[in-house]
Amino acid sequence: METNPLQIESDIILALKRVYDPEIPVNVYDLGLIYKIDVDEYQNVDIQMTLTAPNCPIADQIFDDIKREVNKVEAVKRVDLDVVFDPPWSAEMMSEEAQLELGYL
Repeated sequence: METNPLQIESDIILALKRVYDPEIPVNVYDLGLIYKIDVDEYQNVDIQMTLTAPNCPIADQIFDDIKREVNKVEAVKRVDLDVVFDPPWSAEMMSEEAQLELGYL
């Protein structure tokens, strides 16, 4: 069965939109925490992401939620997270919807 990496990435984005930072009522994708999604030819997924703060007390919960939801995407074989803090997260990274929801617009 042939898989389409663009469709897999689209499905991954939908999965990421089901993961919320428990302290902020916005999903991690619209919050701007996801920097890059790579899907290789074997349907292994590498996600580069950040946190709103390096010392986030609920980081492990967010990582577990992301892995659980992305692994639900049928075509995905493996998920690896790479957490980076460069560039540092800022409110400008949020989608317009998220900025509106949180009163930035």
